[in-house]
Amino acid sequence: MAYEIPVTQARAELADLINRVVYGSERVVVTRHGKPLVALVSAADLARLEALDAQEAERDEQVISSVSGVREVPASAPQERQRFGIAAEHRRPGTT
Repeated sequence: MAYEIPVTQARAELADLINRVVYGSERVVVTRHGKPLVALVSAADLARLEALDAQEAERDEQVISSVSGVREVPASAPQERQRFGIAAEHRRPGTT
């Protein structure tokens, strides 16, 4: 759990907060009106967060490339629909 501190108090204690983060391996959340505003984290934590962001971006790119690689299959010939007993076919909205 992160240590929470109001922004007015954080201003006065910034050097101590930095020491808590760097040497105490703590995370500090600075709040304004009781709501989280910013967080102080170690450089190692930041590196981990950035690595996670990069992995997530790579996964997103893989999904996008997979979806864009899907192509529309032309409608089956009437003989094939009859042969396989297909009674309906998918049509995009607005097409007849």
